[in-house]
Amino acid sequence: MSNESKVMRQLQIIVGVLAMAAGSAALAVDVSSAWVRATPPGSSVSAGFLTISADPEQPDRLLGAKTVVASVTEIHESRMDGEMMRMRRLADGVAVAAGETVILKPGGIHLMLLQLQQPLVAGEGIELELQFERAGTVRVEAEVRAP
Repeated sequence: MSNESKVMRQLQIIVGVLAMAAGSAALAVDVSSAWVRATPPGSSVSAGFLTISADPEQPDRLLGAKTVVASVTEIHESRMDGEMMRMRRLADGVAVAAGETVILKPGGIHLMLLQLQQPLVAGEGIELELQFERAGTVRVEAEVRAP
């Protein structure tokens, strides 16, 4: 085998390994049931909800999100503190254990869409770009639903 053939074969192996690694990272999480609340006239905030399922072999962490319809998107958690419901930003994101599912839902962990650039109208959709520690960027279409 010539040196050129050996180099080509090595490049093919490297490309194959990189393709498999990229494919496995893309499969590390599954995001489903994404939706955001429609906004009343004049509102500059909304909330987003979705379901994240991690690969059985690999945990992940939702680090953040963004969308063109909001200047700021943060991960928040609503929690009862005595008799008062309090909301706080989750600066470290949301861990998703291997093989587990985390549901972002009203009254719990959710996305806050702040400084909206436009009203969110029921029946329309928006794209959310989710950033994961291992899976990288995952884009999902979120249905806009009436409150």
